[in-house]
Amino acid sequence: MFRRNYSSALLEEAVDQLASLPGVGRRTALRLALHLLDEPRENVEQFAGSLVRLRNDIRRCPVCGMISDDGVCPVCNDTRRDAATVCVVESLRDVLSIENTGQYNGLYHILGGIISPIDGIGPGDLNIQPLCDRLAQGRITEVVMALSTSMEGETTAYYLYKQISRFPVKVSAIARGVGFGDDLEYTDELTLGRSITNRQPFKP
Repeated sequence: MFRRNYSSALLEEAVDQLASLPGVGRRTALRLALHLLDEPRENVEQFAGSLVRLRNDIRRCPVCGMISDDGVCPVCNDTRRDAATVCVVESLRDVLSIENTGQYNGLYHILGGIISPIDGIGPGDLNIQPLCDRLAQGRITEVVMALSTSMEGETTAYYLYKQISRFPVKVSAIARGVGFGDDLEYTDELTLGRSITNRQPFKP
């Protein structure tokens, strides 16, 4: 049953789906739906197909957890990068933010979240053991903590520090150019770049 201000239940369904995306309100969703309605059929089919392929065919890098089209990701495969330095982040969005600064040339490790008891996320839900497995190989000499400066991010960083302190690696953290409570993906590139470059020893 469609709403009174829509002439089509199919339009309403499309608006509902578009409005479910982060940062997309119903007004914007309606504009997008109407735009797609005016597009040639083949363009819309190509658009929809790319989203389906994104969801069904993309893989996770078995080394760092980043997305990849096939197997190990381009960052892990890049022999020009500093393989002795690993930057630990919460999500793929943080990797993209750091890469955009152009100030970091090491590898990454994506945790897949941060410890948040209120959300039911504990250490066992994160990719912590694979990080320890990488460190156990002995090729990594520095771990850079690049987690959000929220209470949950600080808790996660402290827990990680306790887990990796048994390995002979330097543990550092991004400088406090990133304000307390800030998410990396919303930090401007200049500030984030300086925070990476001026990283400091991690102090639990």
